[in-house]
Order: sequence, then structure tokens, then C-alpha cells
Amino acid sequence: MNKFKTHLTQLAMALSVATLAGCGGSATDTKIDTVDPTEPVSDWVMVWEDNFDGDAIDDNKWNFEIDCAGGGNNEKQCYTDSEENAFVADGILNIVALPAEEGAAKPYTSARINTRYKADFKYGRFEVRAKLPSGQGSWPAFWMMPTDEVYGEWPRSGEIDIVESVNLKVENDDGLESNIYGTLHYGQAWPNNDSSGKAYTFAQDSNPADDFHTYAIEWQEGEIRWYVDDYLYATQRQSELLYNADGEALALKHKGWYTEYFDQTTGELTTFWDAAPYNQEFYLILNFAVGGDWPENVNALGVDATAFENGQTFEVDYVRVYECAQDPDTGKGCETVRPGYDNLEDALVQGAAPAPTPPSDGTVTPLTIFDSSFNPNWPAWDCCGGTTPGLVEDADRGNVVEFSVGAEPTVNGFISRDAFITDENGEASPYDASAMLEDGYVTFDMQVTSLPATPDAPWLFKIESDEGATAVELNLSDSTEGVSPVAGEWQTYTFPLQTLADAGLNVSLIDVIMIFPAWGQGEGAVYRVDNVEITNGGTTTLPSLTLFTDETNLDWPLWDCCGGSTPVEVVDDEEHGVTAEFSIGATPTVMGFINRTSSGGSGTQFDASALVDDGMLQFEMKITSLSSTPDAPWLLKVESNEGATAVEVNLNTSSEGVDPVAGEWQTYTFPISTLLNAGLDVSAIDVIMIFPAWGQGEGAVYRVDNARIYAPEQESAASELTLFAENVADQWSIWDCCAGSTPTVETDDETHGSVAEFQIGSTATVMGFLADDGVSFDASHLLSEGVVRFEMKIVSNASDQDAQWLFKIESNDAGQAVELALSASQEGVEPVVGEWQTYTYTLADLLSAGLDISAIDVVMVFPSWGMGEGAVYRIDNAVIANP
Repeated sequence: MNKFKTHLTQLAMALSVATLAGCGGSATDTKIDTVDPTEPVSDWVMVWEDNFDGDAIDDNKWNFEIDCAGGGNNEKQCYTDSEENAFVADGILNIVALPAEEGAAKPYTSARINTRYKADFKYGRFEVRAKLPSGQGSWPAFWMMPTDEVYGEWPRSGEIDIVESVNLKVENDDGLESNIYGTLHYGQAWPNNDSSGKAYTFAQDSNPADDFHTYAIEWQEGEIRWYVDDYLYATQRQSELLYNADGEALALKHKGWYTEYFDQTTGELTTFWDAAPYNQEFYLILNFAVGGDWPENVNALGVDATAFENGQTFEVDYVRVYECAQDPDTGKGCETVRPGYDNLEDALVQGAAPAPTPPSDGTVTPLTIFDSSFNPNWPAWDCCGGTTPGLVEDADRGNVVEFSVGAEPTVNGFISRDAFITDENGEASPYDASAMLEDGYVTFDMQVTSLPATPDAPWLFKIESDEGATAVELNLSDSTEGVSPVAGEWQTYTFPLQTLADAGLNVSLIDVIMIFPAWGQGEGAVYRVDNVEITNGGTTTLPSLTLFTDETNLDWPLWDCCGGSTPVEVVDDEEHGVTAEFSIGATPTVMGFINRTSSGGSGTQFDASALVDDGMLQFEMKITSLSSTPDAPWLLKVESNEGATAVEVNLNTSSEGVDPVAGEWQTYTFPISTLLNAGLDVSAIDVIMIFPAWGQGEGAVYRVDNARIYAPEQESAASELTLFAENVADQWSIWDCCAGSTPTVETDDETHGSVAEFQIGSTATVMGFLADDGVSFDASHLLSEGVVRFEMKIVSNASDQDAQWLFKIESNDAGQAVELALSASQEGVEPVVGEWQTYTYTLADLLSAGLDISAIDVVMVFPSWGMGEGAVYRIDNAVIANP
């Protein structure tokens, strides 16, 4: 029983990966001997019981709680010590909910009894045999609360709900309500509290309100298990963190319970992922509530007065407590378990613990959530109103996203959670902004096109992280700009990350950004949003590792662990050229690439922490000779920090999901996040192996090429530069050199959408695209095939018809420059007024003409100096890229 309780059956899928450290071996699974729970377990020793054999409730064991507070859940009963509400008869404790007398403080009376300071326990088996009451509004429970709130107010010190139910035998979509629930409550102080649990559904020909059943938990250090008639249906555990080689928390290996309290050493409010709060003494509670927030909002709704007019009874045969004689201090050694009890696909429940903030590696990677088009990992989202946000064309900006609020209260924004990703290319990608905490910010532009029916409704910005584990909500006027929306005007709003972190946001797992008029006051609002980013205004290059492409990386030599062979470089087909070849003889071995000094490597382990969001381990492989065991599984194994952590997976679990085929080159891709979630410390990778299963590889010969760890999107973005397509590139601007005008973004035809428009007045000038101070583009890697290409349309020609149209490109702050006529492009055409035309110049030609292509910082298109007055022209799809 809890304050503002929400009960959800938590279901999750687990990634099952066998992990091994060191060379060779095979995957091993934990073997769990099933204990027959119907047989007595000799190591459980009863230490307390109440069989209710007397003629009254034993006040040496139980305390009555007397109040009308509603349990913090708006319940409809007063708890009394009246024998009408709680009595013993025929060996049964009866807790009875009855209609109250007219004029009473609450419409019903009932009872709640506890053992606080009379029987307090830490670890053990706790049982009740009971017949539960029925009817809409009924809410019986057998549960536990902390004797002393060591970690602070509810629920920081925890709550254990052994069994509870609501509205039994009331009609629902599946027949009659027959669920019971086992739940934990923990975490931050209300109202930011968390819970996790699971329901057990009785068969429709059986109901907890018809017969007595035994409900129990087994509670030991770090684990609690729930039982119905000795069937284990739910397991919850403390969270487990994954650490890097420096002992810093990287991620949650198991998402379980947690608590937050003031650290006695630092005095700071701190999150703990250990056995707390379930490592202190708790006491027992039996009660029967009527109504409240939970039962009144499910099934038939409200409270059915007819169900209680003659009273409803919660009948208890006995309560028993056992201690584990094997180890009373931890409660371990007497587990009554079954296969699947610790599997997320079966009985194991995923908790609500927030992920730790991973250590920053200093990498700053800005995130664009929306800029003219949707980010597939961050769809636009209407929480609760049923609308579908969509793209609309703004006269000045091109495509923007439009939100609206109808009669149903809602919030709108952008979300990156699995349940809301609809694009087949998208995936939930919580964003880690911790590396830019000091100078980063969330920014967006917004225009209100229609005010809500409540015109003075506050406009709000809300940001959440880690599935809502932390959240911050601020008024838009709290932004750096300090302005409130003005209908019809585009306005920019900026919120520093440090401000959000100080307000309680975990900036390492941001997954929702919302912009909306206050809840329930937004009907009729229509508004547009553009340029949604989390950034510090800069860019970065993510780390990458090339293991083998055309030659051996001497820091990561080819390696045969145990077979005594020497892998070699061999030439394959024209596409692959030089490749790495591995051969397996009679001695079992594993093979691949190694960085450890003991095997000739540099010893500089690879830190892939910055690649967790988008990075991957990828390679191509071709089998030239199958092993003598042709159906041997082919495996990838990755180790880190001298084998302290390791992950081994079948090649067919790659993103491609294929098994090797002899004679064919095939690509295998493994996301870094998958390896991390499987238990690998990705901050210190030092061995990467590809091999047929240990002892089954004799005779195998195979080749590997293009083996690397990298972030494809980052690499693609870094390898080419889009100067303008719908908008100007980051860290570049649309530029008028000398006349003082401001080029604009205008909307052209359906094909081109938003384009850059330049206008020349009476002052001589040149125009184009200019990099920010200190910014340039290195196109050296594109030299062999790369081009500078753009499309242009003259809207109005210069008044001097003899003006020549020119292309000019500069580098190194004008240290080098090349100027050519548009007619000297590959297309060889002069501009024609009113027509879009393409112009292309090869990087090789520009280099030959004297341009340093390693530091390009200006690209210009203009009519001859001093002859351009009156010219209006547009440019789109300007790139420096491969054709």
C-alpha cells in the first residue's frame, strides 16, 4: 500500500550473451537445481508465527492503527480497533470493511494492524495463507515497511508489498478480475518515487476471493522472490553496475531497485545501486482498504456500495516468518527457485533504477533533433492528445514541424524511446550530453501560429532522461533569452545543460524534449518548431580504430592464440586487395587481432566509450576452406583490460544475422551498445577474435578485411561537407563580403524547397558561404574523385549584361584562392535567368590551380566585381563530396 501508487506489470526482453574471459573455451550456462517447493526445506527455520488460534487478536504481536488519513491514496475508510472490523473466530483473522454510520468522517470502516517494534525482521521467508475479499473498491494487502526510516522518508527507505489485489471478481476485458500483485517501492522521495513489480493472474476457473491461497516472499540480501501457492512468479534484485578499468561506473548491467539518500561523508543527495533500502529491518502489515486512487480508477471504476453493504472480509488463516539457518545474516542459502526465475523473459522483473552518469571522455558530439527534416531516432510526438505532428512549409524557413493541441490535455515534443520509434531506420538513442555539461545547451526556435483558448496559459519546456527517471520542467521565459511566446513571431529559446543538471536532470540519458502550453490549458494552440539541438556550438571527431584494411595495424598484430601458426597477408579479389588470412590446424585455437604487449601489440587499449550511441565493430570475412566440422559455429569474441571482461557471440547474431558461406565475402556488424549491455568494458578493448568454435576449427582457412571500430554517421558527416541543403552547414554562414546585406533562406519550387538567396545592391561585393573563425574543411581524402558542386538559379540578372558569373574558392584565411568562370565548370554552361543549373568543379583541378584543399573556408558565387548591381540569385545543394 503506497502513496499515489501505480501498478504495472513490468515485462522486458533480455539480451542473452555468453561471456568468457581468456582464450578458447565454450559458453557455459548457470545450472539451477529445481527445489520442490511443496517439500519442507530443512534450512528454513520458523522464528515467528500467528495462527490466530485464540479468541482475540494477540496484542503482544499486533498493533492497531487508528486513523482516517486515507493511506495517502484517497482511500474511503477509517481504520479502527473495533471488533466489528477485526476479530478472530474459528482460527481465522477476519478484517472486515463495513459501511460507516451516517455523518462519519469516511463512508467505510476497516482495520489495519502491524507488528512494528513487536516483530521486526531483516531477511527470511514471509508467508500468509488468506482468502481475499472481492468487489469494486476492495483493496486488501499483506506488506512490509521499514521499522526505522534509515534512508529517509517514503519510499527512500523502501516498501515491500507481498500480496495485494483490487476489485477481485469484478468484470474486466478478460472475464473477472483475478490478479494479485507483488511490488517494491523505492528511489527518490515522493512525488518522484519509483516502483516495480509483477502481477500473477489466476485461471478464470479460480479466484483469490473464492479460496485460501498461500502468498509469500523469500527475501535475502540483494534479492526478493514472490510466490503464489509456492510457485515463484516474480524476482527482483538490486541493480548491478558495469565498471570500466578505472573503476568508474559505465552503465547498468542489471536495472533493478535503487535508493537515494544523503551521503554521510559528502552530505550530498546521492543515488545508491546496492542492497539498500532492503537491507534494514521491516515490520509486517495486514490491512483492508476501501477505494483509493488505484481500485477506483480500474475495472468498473469507483466503489460499489452494494459490494460492501453487508461487509467484505479479508480472511487470514496464518502468518509465518522463517529464517535461513544457512546464513541468517544475508538470508542466502535456502532459495526456493526454478529455471527461469532469474530471466527477464520469465520471472525476473526489470526495476526502475536510473543509469549512472558515465565518465566523460571529453568527446563533444552535438545532436540535431530537428532541422528541416525529422531525425528518425527522435520522432515528433503527441503524448496524449491523439494528433500527429507533421512537416509544414514555412515561408521563411522551409520545412518545420507543426504541433497542435485539441480538447484532450497533452504535451508535445520529440522522443527517443522504443515504444515511439516508427521509422524502420530509427532506434531509441538516449543522448549523453555529459561531455558538454559546462558549455552545452538545448536550443530551439518556436512560432505560435494560434494561441490556445486560454491565451495566458504558461508555455513550458520539459526535458526527461532514462525513461523519465529524472525530469525538469521550466517556463519558456526561464530560457536564456527570457522571453515568452508572441503569436506570429519566430523566437529562440536556450536552456543551458548546467542549469538543467542543477535542477536534477541526468544529462547522460536524455530521451524526451517537450514544448507545450500548460497541461489542460492548451486547447486550440497551434505552433511550429525548428532547429532543435543539443549542442555547445562545436563539432568533434569521434575515435575510431582500423584493425585491418589493406595492411596490418602494427599496434594490433594478427594473432593465433594457441595453435602456433602465423597469420599472413594475402591478396584477394580486386575489391579487397590485401587481406588478413588465418589458418587453423589440429591444435584448438582462437584467432584475430591483439593489442597486448605480451603478444607484440602496443598495449594502448582502445576506448570506445564515446561510440556507445552510434558506434559499431564491423568486418568482412570470407571462408576459403571450411573446417573438418562444417557445421561448427563461427564466433566473435571481444575482450578488454587483459581479459577482465569479455563477450562471445555467434556471427549470426550480428546486425546482418547471417552465417558464413564458404567462398563469399560477408559483412558482420555488432553495435558497441550491444557489447556494452552484454557486459564488456568498452573503455579498454584489447583483443578481437573471429574463429570457429573451440576444438571444431581444424582445416579452416578464412580471410578478414575492413575490420574496424567506428561511428558510420560521424565518419560520413566528417568525410563530406554539405554547405547548403535546406539550411546552411553548422559553423558556416550565408555571407555578403562587402556590401552589408544579409543573404536569406527563401522557399523555391517543390524540388528545391528552402534555398539561399543573395541580392546585390549598388555597393560592389562578392557573396557565398563563409566558415566561422578557426573552422575549415579538409577535403584531402576526397582528392581522387571529389568535387565542389552546387545548383544556381538567377532570379534577376545584373543591370550590366556583360557581367561574367564567377566561382571562387579560398583556403587558409585567403592564403590560397582559385577563381573560375561558371562556364569553366564540368557542365560548361552559362547561367540562364529563371532556370536551375548545376555547376561542378573537381578538387583535383582546384588543387592543380593552386588551392590548398586541406583548409577550405570560403566558397563564393557572384557576378564580376562592380558589375553585379540588381542581381538576385539562389543557390541550393552546395556540397564538397564524392560524386
